Amino acid sequence: MTETAGGRDTEAVSKFVESFAAQLVEAGMQRMPARVFAALLSSDEGVLTSAELGERLQISPAAVSGAVRYLTMTHMVAREREPGSRRERYRVHGDQWYEALTNREAVIKRWEAALREGVASLGPDTPAGRRMAETLAFFEFVDEEIVKMMERWRDRRDKQFGDVPR
Repeated sequence: MTETAGGRDTEAVSKFVESFAAQLVEAGMQRMPARVFAALLSSDEGVLTSAELGERLQISPAAVSGAVRYLTMTHMVAREREPGSRRERYRVHGDQWYEALTNREAVIKRWEAALREGVASLGPDTPAGRRMAETLAFFEFVDEEIVKMMERWRDRRDKQFGDVPR
């Protein structure tokens, strides 16, 4: 057993990272971003440099860069400068799932607008128009439920974790 500075078994941590990344891949995330995200999530500080990520995951700087680009676009990771340095480091948000769902809301709104246009173009009384209207109704429902769910999550998180640094 090799221990990390925090006294953890590095092999066990590595297995967890790969296992959790595999679950994310199965859910639709790209492989490298999933591995980078899992590595960041499992680090105590939630912050690692490109070099640290490359070393932990045994991947190239280009692979880290591509993964981080995807993760920042999906708002699951933030880039920041290391204090007093020109090096960048990458931070996993403490509320990354909240952020990811909240940002999906904007996508759903765009889909709703496109579907409204589709219903109008196809005609609400045609089979395609009705199918489009049902799809629109589904996304309107999902949008409303996400807002309610996120309010319930904030209350639950505050009760469960209080003002714990993330």
